[in-house]
Amino acid sequence: MALNLQAQDNNTFSHTVERGQTVYAIATMYQVSVADIIKLNPESQKKIRPGQVLLIPQHTNHKPNQYTFHTIQKGETLYGLSIRYKVTGENIMKANPGLSASNFKEGATIRIPAQTQLTPQTKTKLITTYKTYKIKRRETMYSLCRKFKLSSTQLISLNPLLKKGVKKGMEIRIPKEMKEVEVPVPAPIQNEYEVNALLNQLTLTVPTRPSDAKIVLLLPFDTMSKIHTAQQKRFVEYYEGLLLAIDNMRQKGLNITLSVFDISRGSDQIKTILSTPTLKESNLIIGGVSSDQIKPIASFAQEYGIKYVIPFTSKNDEVLSNSYIFQVNTPHSYLYDKAALAFCNLYKDDNVILVDTKDGYDKAKFISTLKDEMDIKKIPYTNISIDVDTFSIELAKLYSLDKRNVVVPLSGTLDALNKIKSTLRMHAEITDEERPEPYHLTLFGYPEWQTYMRECLEDFYALDTHIYSNFYASSISPEVGQFYDLYKHWFSKTLINTYPKYSMLGYDTGMFFLKAIHTYGVHFEKHLQDISYKGLQSNFDFTRVNNWGGYVNTHLFMVHFSTDYTIIRKSVEP
Repeated sequence: MALNLQAQDNNTFSHTVERGQTVYAIATMYQVSVADIIKLNPESQKKIRPGQVLLIPQHTNHKPNQYTFHTIQKGETLYGLSIRYKVTGENIMKANPGLSASNFKEGATIRIPAQTQLTPQTKTKLITTYKTYKIKRRETMYSLCRKFKLSSTQLISLNPLLKKGVKKGMEIRIPKEMKEVEVPVPAPIQNEYEVNALLNQLTLTVPTRPSDAKIVLLLPFDTMSKIHTAQQKRFVEYYEGLLLAIDNMRQKGLNITLSVFDISRGSDQIKTILSTPTLKESNLIIGGVSSDQIKPIASFAQEYGIKYVIPFTSKNDEVLSNSYIFQVNTPHSYLYDKAALAFCNLYKDDNVILVDTKDGYDKAKFISTLKDEMDIKKIPYTNISIDVDTFSIELAKLYSLDKRNVVVPLSGTLDALNKIKSTLRMHAEITDEERPEPYHLTLFGYPEWQTYMRECLEDFYALDTHIYSNFYASSISPEVGQFYDLYKHWFSKTLINTYPKYSMLGYDTGMFFLKAIHTYGVHFEKHLQDISYKGLQSNFDFTRVNNWGGYVNTHLFMVHFSTDYTIIRKSVEP
């Protein structure tokens, strides 16, 4: 279906909202303010939806290294844009590393370099003027060369007759004045077919496998401190998990050099570390926790063309404009959007009940996203607020006898879960004369519920529970069991009982990227769809945030605690 783009002029362009995007993220990627977008699109102040077209103002603080944004119109070609903006096709491609024949289409937004290459250019040329000189009596080649500060070769090249000898009265040409002038340089001639063919270069690239991989790990270990916090211990666990991945890949034939740096001493320390030759020669940088650590590392990686993996934070603006960044932890907006869509696909024919347990609204953004998705899919739902005295009776009134009843608490806390689980189990298990069959119930919950296993595992089974999460490691998985044993063998200790487990995060991240380098070389980003890795705790579906930015991991698990006492971890399709 053709996309109806909003009217635009030289001061605006259009952006089509994609799943997981927020107004803030869109404003950041285009270097404008949220207020600028809301001014042109008042409805965006409340919410935006996938597929919605927003009018975006061009940023006005142009600098030599900044860009103009362009929304591709129907029938436009790369060659046509290069002529329109007086920029070579190669430079447009460099400004948009993710651009290819598959996504160069109507409605897509790309960057146009501010530094034009087809505008008439000039270069400095040295211009020499000459005068005529009549040779006097007794002057020789030697004296003429000294007088005019020229070599005999230069003088003869200007006056070939001097090869026959220097004679009195002979007129010769000598330099009078030399000055620099600007002369025009012809614009490069572009071939239309060759320019448009650049869009196919990603798929034509042949992978080059490296003989080795040089990895750098940058984490705030705080090695100078005598007392280590729980967070610092988790960073050590991440490092240890990465070591196990490196050992695994070495056994598969990849030569790996790992350099580890402590970045706990502030920006000056990071600046010093980044100036070392080891960093500039690396293939992959992993680490950084806070924004003040990530920002300089990201800039360094972009400058030297090094892939940079951000393993922990889900809140990072650098990925919106840096094509070398891979963000492992899924941003909440992407996570909620994908979980809401998965929920609707799973329960599209069921009776959905949202329960306010009055334990706060820590899941307000997810619930808002879920309601929007159910509205779009025309899935009805009802709301109930918990009351200790009447909850069981009032909830039962909302049940359907011929559909599955899906109960979703509005909070992900253990207190909220404890308030409803007993009532739900009673409804799911107990029958009487009026209700000979138990209600068909299922409970839907949140990533943090996997930390409630000791208290609630039996309830999860009994209530046919589903939770969504971007991290999940099953304790009954043989692979997870083998990892526990290997970790204890290597490091003589057990894993810290946290969510997620940093050791497994380090292992999974290491295995994915080292396997990518081993198989496809340092430009593995061109083959992300072909990289298959089933993680212990994490899987990876990297999605490019725009045509010039980096990648975020949008992988999501739906974990099902079945009434037959099995746990199934299933990946949600991209």
